[in-house]
Amino acid sequence: MALAVLIVIVVLALLVIITLAKTVRIVPQARTGIVERFGKYKASLSPGLNVITPFVDRVRYVIDMREQVVSFPPQGMITQDNLTVSIDTVLYFQVTDPIAATYEIANYITAVEQLTMTTLRNIVGGMDLEKTLTSREQINSGLSAVLDGDTGRWGIKVKRVEIKSIEPPPSIKDAMEKQMRADRDKRAAILQAEGERQSAILSAEGKKQSAILNAEGQRESQILSAQGEREAAILRAQGEGQAIQTVFQAIHDGQPDQSLLAYQYLQLLPQIAQGDANKLWILPSEFTKTIEGLGSSLSSSLGIPAKAAGDFKRVDMGPGAGAIETSRATEAEDAVQQAIAEAASAANPGLSVGDAGGAQAPASPAEGEEPQA
Repeated sequence: MALAVLIVIVVLALLVIITLAKTVRIVPQARTGIVERFGKYKASLSPGLNVITPFVDRVRYVIDMREQVVSFPPQGMITQDNLTVSIDTVLYFQVTDPIAATYEIANYITAVEQLTMTTLRNIVGGMDLEKTLTSREQINSGLSAVLDGDTGRWGIKVKRVEIKSIEPPPSIKDAMEKQMRADRDKRAAILQAEGERQSAILSAEGKKQSAILNAEGQRESQILSAQGEREAAILRAQGEGQAIQTVFQAIHDGQPDQSLLAYQYLQLLPQIAQGDANKLWILPSEFTKTIEGLGSSLSSSLGIPAKAAGDFKRVDMGPGAGAIETSRATEAEDAVQQAIAEAASAANPGLSVGDAGGAQAPASPAEGEEPQA
């Protein structure tokens, strides 16, 4: 009896546990439960703790209400110019109506995949290869518009469609690479030519500016040099003028006479005789008188007096000054005689210096006869 009661208690406990399990349903966040009663839609369960009728109602589907991402495998598409390309797509969608997604379509993911492929074939079929490769945004917009209109009745909202990759045939890909390489080479050659042209232009402009600056520098240098030479010439002329005035004033202040002038002439005679063009000198017998006459004639023409006028103060030279003056006069006389002898010797190389003092000038040639050297 007790055993039978224990079995009944256990069975009742198991029945209670099973009933509770069938009654309480917990739905995760961002999901919706579809409840059916005897195979017919009864209600939708919201996220959290929910209670249903056990053994009568059951949760048929739990629909994910979050945005989902589905990547479809690459599919071959034929372009307008009969070239096959492989396109890989990614679809972003979200279930907005769990009831329609459950009862309007058997498998909405497969349906969306097939609809995407067929729509993509229609879009790519109206484009050539080059436009297909460069019109991804246009393809995405076309797919999104078609899918959004067709999947709305399934309770699905297509958020975005992306083209992951577009792969042309290997032969076309190789030809395109060669074309792009040639285009890059052409642009590189153009850019290099443009760079060389700009470099040549800049170099020419630099040379032009350099030549202009050099010319301006030379002009300014020549101007400054000319100004310096002019100022130097002016200063030299002024200096020479001042020197001449000083010498002239000194000569007049010294009151020279004919004796000084004759002495200066005698000093210049040896220098005159040293010239290469002076081959013959004729000295008169009265050489000193000739010099005196020349000096007197020049002095008279220049206004030099025969003897300096006025009183001259003598400087007291101390004891023995008279003997010194006599010695100096003798030395001056000897110098005069030596100068006359050197002039005669230079005029007549055959005579010695000792014989030159008494040399006589040759007689004048008779009329009609030529003089002999």
